[in-house]
Amino acid sequence: MSLKSERRGIHVDQSELLCKKGCGYYGNPAWQGFCSKCWREEYHKARQKQIQEDWELAERLQREEEEAFASSQSSQGAQSLTFSKFEEKKTNEKTRKVTTVKKFFSASSRVGSKKEIQEAKAPSPSINRQTSIETDRVSKEFIEFLKTFHKTGQEIYKQTKMFLESMHYKRDLSIEEQSECTQDFYQTVAERMQTRGKVPPERVEKIMDQIEKYIMTRLYKYVFCPETTDDEKKDLAIQKRIRALHWVTPQMLCVPVNEEIPEVSDMVVKAITDIIEMDSKRVPRDKLACITKCSKHIFNAIKVTKNEPASADDFLPTLIYIVLKGNPPRLQSNIQYITRFCNPSRLMTGEDGYYFTNLCCAVAFIEKLDAQSLNLSQEDFDRYMSGQTSPRKQESENWSPDACLGVKQMYKNLDLLSQLNERQERIMNEAKKLEKDLIDWTDGIAKEVQDIVEKYPLEIKPPNQSLAAIDSENVENDKLPPPLQPQVYAG
Repeated sequence: MSLKSERRGIHVDQSELLCKKGCGYYGNPAWQGFCSKCWREEYHKARQKQIQEDWELAERLQREEEEAFASSQSSQGAQSLTFSKFEEKKTNEKTRKVTTVKKFFSASSRVGSKKEIQEAKAPSPSINRQTSIETDRVSKEFIEFLKTFHKTGQEIYKQTKMFLESMHYKRDLSIEEQSECTQDFYQTVAERMQTRGKVPPERVEKIMDQIEKYIMTRLYKYVFCPETTDDEKKDLAIQKRIRALHWVTPQMLCVPVNEEIPEVSDMVVKAITDIIEMDSKRVPRDKLACITKCSKHIFNAIKVTKNEPASADDFLPTLIYIVLKGNPPRLQSNIQYITRFCNPSRLMTGEDGYYFTNLCCAVAFIEKLDAQSLNLSQEDFDRYMSGQTSPRKQESENWSPDACLGVKQMYKNLDLLSQLNERQERIMNEAKKLEKDLIDWTDGIAKEVQDIVEKYPLEIKPPNQSLAAIDSENVENDKLPPPLQPQVYAG
């Protein structure tokens, strides 16, 4: 089997990771292959087109209503003054309706002004009272960080507080609209610092990281895996899928990692730990950092195994193997959370964006993995998926002398469990067959007896009267002569 054929189901051209619009940034399956910037442009175009179509429809309906009313009132010349007043009233009403339509279909992603927030009659509970100890710590760190920027820091803190207050009133919006609000806020603050504050780009990046950490620590419990989405359903589906693929071996994925080397085995364990630890983080940047650390451990494991730098073709299969082996909790929710609320510049460029894009590709591959991807026959693939057998059964006998005893015992136990499962299935099949044979034998005997009874019916005659006993003491019916008396012979 050639290397090319082995990799046919796993290999992903690096050009496929880039935005399909050709801007040079990394794309994302959640954004239909676009990068964050191009996706927002496409999203706004589609939304503006929908708003324009709805606006034209409302205007056309209003115009038809006015024409119908004018035609019905044209014959009443005596009421011209009243009609003029009515037209004025209709014009004012039309202006009000148009304004209402514009407000209804306008993008809800703009941050509300301070005046609108203050005029809201429903008092919002203090955000600081709803935060945990971690949130209070992050708030203090954010304030201390902004003190070094003096006036610019004060302006940033003011805008951030206003944004958090405005997000309190937007919790009823869809998660996509809340994501759009957050992305707009990131873009607005970054542009304002570069244009008005003349802040260097490298410092803007650091400030944006702190802003993201501050606001997402506070918004985490409201926007991570919300009930209005199907994120939880997707989490359960991918977890079930990964559990069903527990039998996939590194050889099937062409993973260039030798876990028998202690150093490589430790790196694999660290990579799995990092990808699992991602779920414990609140900030999108921290979740991305876990993915990056996991990926670097993978590259190091490949490098130690091959004694040469790892390539992209080696990295993706190994990442798939790590995901299958670790089965990270709430994987889809974490990916969606990063996609929606991470600073877009991190996902578009840099190593964080590259590793995250590869993780999305790995998850997509796992969801579509089939027999051809693993170079297996459909029959073997179905047997492995159903748990009837395991490919490790034949491989577990060939161990090197330096192999870990715990791993040996684990595979030995898996083989025993597989054998017990097959034995139990065989016993159950034989028991069902015996039960069927017993039922058939009972039915056959009953049928034969019934046939004999029908052929030779049984006739039961009444019993005869009992005869009197010979030695009976009943003398009334006794006609026998008297018994002989003994006589003496005289001879």
